[in-house]
Amino acid sequence: LTMNNAAASYFKSTFELTTESAAAIASIFGWMNLFARGLGGFFSDKANAKIGMRGRLVVQTICLVAEGVLVFVFANTPQLWAAILVMVFFSMFVQAAEGSTYGIVPYVNPPATGSIAGIVGAGGNTGAVCFGLGFRQLEAKPAFYLMGGCIVASGVLSLFICIKGHAGLVTGQDNPEVIAAYKKTAGAASATIQVPEPDAEAAEEMEK
Repeated sequence: LTMNNAAASYFKSTFELTTESAAAIASIFGWMNLFARGLGGFFSDKANAKIGMRGRLVVQTICLVAEGVLVFVFANTPQLWAAILVMVFFSMFVQAAEGSTYGIVPYVNPPATGSIAGIVGAGGNTGAVCFGLGFRQLEAKPAFYLMGGCIVASGVLSLFICIKGHAGLVTGQDNPEVIAAYKKTAGAASATIQVPEPDAEAAEEMEK
């Protein structure tokens, strides 16, 4: 959301474009939504089928770190054509990270999937407001550095994600049912990983 707002003014001021031309170029960022978000979910599913939740977290981490690095590259690209190219790849990783995130959401707490999805979506809007304030208070390059640094840091924080019954990137381990599911060793019913059943305690809390 921040890039949708900031890209047009950045292209206009940095490359001395007309408002119309800058807005048209900036709109490319949004067009990547048409396929890149789905690609993120697709690769998350494929990695999940190979190594379970750890695979989903790997995809998410790669997308986030690549996204953050490309922000730094974008802010230091002096040619217009190169800046557009970098923005396209940056946008692809942004949308792919969103798709991979929603591939993880149903596993966090199955009885509260709707609530968690809402919180995740609201977090994106909150981040847009915060970064928008950053772009108001800072010059373009420092603002992009701030955004890129936060994105890379969020990718690193993926190392500490731990979901009950699933292996994280560096901690935890999959329970036997999950392993049987993604290794397809428990019969046809476990050919793909199913969203885990809520435990009795969580289900009780949701009913209150």
